[in-house]
Amino acid sequence: MLTIFLLILISGVFTYSSAEQGFCSAPSSLNTVSESKPLYSKVYDSIQSPLDLQNLPGFTRSVYKRDHALISPESHVYGPLPDWINTLGAYVISPEIGSHFVMYLAKLKENSRSGLPLRDVERFIFVLHGAVAVTGAHGVSHVLKVDSYAYFPPNFEHSIESDAPAIIVVFERRYAQLPNHIPEPLVNSTDKQPLLETPGEVFELRKLLPSSLAYDFNIHIMDFQPGEFLNVKEVHYNQHGLLLLEGEGIYRLGDSWYPVQAGDVIWMAPFVPQWYAALGKTPTRYLLYKDVNRSPL
Repeated sequence: MLTIFLLILISGVFTYSSAEQGFCSAPSSLNTVSESKPLYSKVYDSIQSPLDLQNLPGFTRSVYKRDHALISPESHVYGPLPDWINTLGAYVISPEIGSHFVMYLAKLKENSRSGLPLRDVERFIFVLHGAVAVTGAHGVSHVLKVDSYAYFPPNFEHSIESDAPAIIVVFERRYAQLPNHIPEPLVNSTDKQPLLETPGEVFELRKLLPSSLAYDFNIHIMDFQPGEFLNVKEVHYNQHGLLLLEGEGIYRLGDSWYPVQAGDVIWMAPFVPQWYAALGKTPTRYLLYKDVNRSPL
């Protein structure tokens, strides 16, 4: 049955919707896929499902299991975010699912403004659409456009504001302190991060946060050309929160194999077997949360 499913998937039966005071999105190889659509537009502008079943009543690709979850766009439920102004949010990963972090999509409307995280909670934001202004405690502001991001340490006063519609993805977790290590706030953009070596693998990797011990998680940007796949069938103690930004493929989670596309969110618990292959005709890019630099004890 699995072999038949993979042959159908590969044959194409499955269809998909096809500054130093600030940072802007830079020209990207992903832009060549479609000059008429903005970068990452498929994340927020489509609820397409394989086999064109998106209009079938009750159908969803979303799955929730003990050690993983796939949350596809047609399942996102938006509501007011606590202490945010003119903003709707969809929590796609939270501790109720088994994670130690939260991940949510925030749709900022005109004249919107963020609230602060809970005490001792750090925050990371990544811009998917539009632009936002981030301001720190001393009044220094930066304008972040698509493909730009910001990190705010725990208990760091800040605001995120927008005069026009914008969409960001947000990660928050309770900071795991280490003596003599203090994380610093930062703003940056994906294109400014160097490609890192990936021994034994073919994908391209960028890390958006410093690798120093002060940071207890990192955010990876991973790029695959069509037909490329992970060499290592990973099983490890780290958790993941993933947002597929561009492209389509198949993800193995445990004993299950899922067709995935831009806009899908995946949660991976510790030690769940995981593997990805990029399919279709366009490159894959995904954003990946990973806890790092702390003992599992």
